[in-house]
Amino acid sequence: MIKKAPEHPPFYLIRDGDRLIGEMEMDREMIREFPIGQRIQADLRTGRVPSRLRFYFKFLREVVKATECAPHPKALHQMVKLRTGYTDDVIISGFIVKVPSSISFESMDEPTFEGFLKNAVRFIAEEFGVTPEDVMPERPEQHRRAS
Repeated sequence: MIKKAPEHPPFYLIRDGDRLIGEMEMDREMIREFPIGQRIQADLRTGRVPSRLRFYFKFLREVVKATECAPHPKALHQMVKLRTGYTDDVIISGFIVKVPSSISFESMDEPTFEGFLKNAVRFIAEEFGVTPEDVMPERPEQHRRAS
């Protein structure tokens, strides 16, 4: 099943006591489009952390450079998803085949991505003997949160 793109881009809110306030002016403008007093439905969840995703892809680049385990980081990324169980089942000629799932912001919330990142770092360490500390010593605070 193809996931339908949202009609509007997401907007982010900051909690202030028991109130939610648009994080940026664009978010506040989107809220102002609703009439005062109108009931608004919202799906509340924490937003993804882009720096964690950048850390993951930088780590993959460094692993490929250090080990030549894949022709490029995207290939390693697909293998990591397959080997850590982040897959979807599809049927081809009557056979169920596992394909890598998406880790996009729309497909995975932050707590799920945190679990994926921990599993990915663990898999790479076990399979290739490489940890973030080995190939990215300049940012130790990032990978401590990932492991």
